[in-house]
Amino acid sequence: MFRRNLLAFLCALSMLPVSASFAKSPTIEDGVLLVGTDSSFAPFEFLAEDGKNFTGFDMDLIRAIGKELGYKVVVQNMGFDATVPALRTGIVDAVIAGMTINEKRKKFVDFSDPYYTSGLIIMVPSSDTTTKSIKDLEGKKIGAQVGTTGMFRAEKVPGAKVVTFANAAETFLEFQNGGVDAVIQDFPVVAYYVAQGGNKGRLVGSKMEAEEYGIAVTKGNKELVAQINKALASLKKSGEFQRIYKKWFGEEN
Repeated sequence: MFRRNLLAFLCALSMLPVSASFAKSPTIEDGVLLVGTDSSFAPFEFLAEDGKNFTGFDMDLIRAIGKELGYKVVVQNMGFDATVPALRTGIVDAVIAGMTINEKRKKFVDFSDPYYTSGLIIMVPSSDTTTKSIKDLEGKKIGAQVGTTGMFRAEKVPGAKVVTFANAAETFLEFQNGGVDAVIQDFPVVAYYVAQGGNKGRLVGSKMEAEEYGIAVTKGNKELVAQINKALASLKKSGEFQRIYKKWFGEEN
């Protein structure tokens, strides 16, 4: 998930909210870890039923990390494209948002050790009985979240028209409305959508392009990276990481 050019990056940066509340935000020195996320990525991060708090695998994990390190975790919701600019401008200390570790992002941020291995999957309408693999999407209209690895993969399909959306929820809504022939998105997100009643879709083919998620921090903040890695290792040793994983994915990691 990453903008490919400087213009897009600057546009995302310019759209970030600017207010006194950000200028006066508490810091790690105050015992507060400011974390950016994009709450449209269930089951990793999404808005709870109370409409106020954020829940999901990533949210449980970062709060457990904060507890391990003695930090109070404060989550700031923002569009995915705004997360890296928010790190670079100091609005947040870390980002956890199902973010794939890749060389492009490493130019702008540092990453923790991987905490989840994902991959891409294709979803087509349940009524589509002919699509078996990505080759069958040639010349079709494919929906994807802007700036994601799913979008980059869709753009490689010969003759396909790639329609991008701000988040996964908008992508799925367009799919439900018949606006696209297929969706390419992270496997656990699509699988969760189908499991929660997205019965207009079915998954086809095998996982593509296995990718690892990491927690991003401001470039050069090696101390915070080390702290997060230490906390991740401790959570895995204690079994807490496995408990959180099983809660959201129904199996132990």
